[in-house]
Amino acid sequence: MKKISRRARIATGGVVLAAVAAGTFGAVSAGATTPARPAAAVKSSDTVTSTHLSVKAATEAAEAALDAAEKENQRVSVAVVDRNGNTLVTLRGDGAGPQSYESAIRKAFTAVSWNAPTSELVKRLEQTPNLKDIPGTLFLGGGAPVTANNAPIAGIGVAGAPSGTLDEKFAQAGVAELAG
Repeated sequence: MKKISRRARIATGGVVLAAVAAGTFGAVSAGATTPARPAAAVKSSDTVTSTHLSVKAATEAAEAALDAAEKENQRVSVAVVDRNGNTLVTLRGDGAGPQSYESAIRKAFTAVSWNAPTSELVKRLEQTPNLKDIPGTLFLGGGAPVTANNAPIAGIGVAGAPSGTLDEKFAQAGVAELAG
């Protein structure tokens, strides 16, 4: 085997180190400079636009419903949910029972889900009793849908008065506030 001079070994080692360093730097560099793949654009014909109730309007509606109940000395909770059933606003009136909070949310959800007052939906239970088994719903009077362009955009639920008829009357006061 041929002996390599010290000088040649140092030069060869330097070349090897330079090649390794260049390879590592090139790999890091290539990864760092690779542009991110742009998000795929969706055709506008594949999307829909929906109308939503603003938080400000939802708050005004809830306050109108609560005011209507207070004028009749009723202690209630009020909830407003959006089209997807997400809670926008809840107000628990002074002295309202602990069950009224959740009941108001469920009534609002039920009203927007079927785009009908919950008092009307109670009647449907006679023909389809398993409707009441749908999670998150409550088939008692007190829920009213809010619509725009004949489509449901929100639901208002009131709970805590001695009857569903009163609860629904107060929910309708919230709907009227939005129409006014």
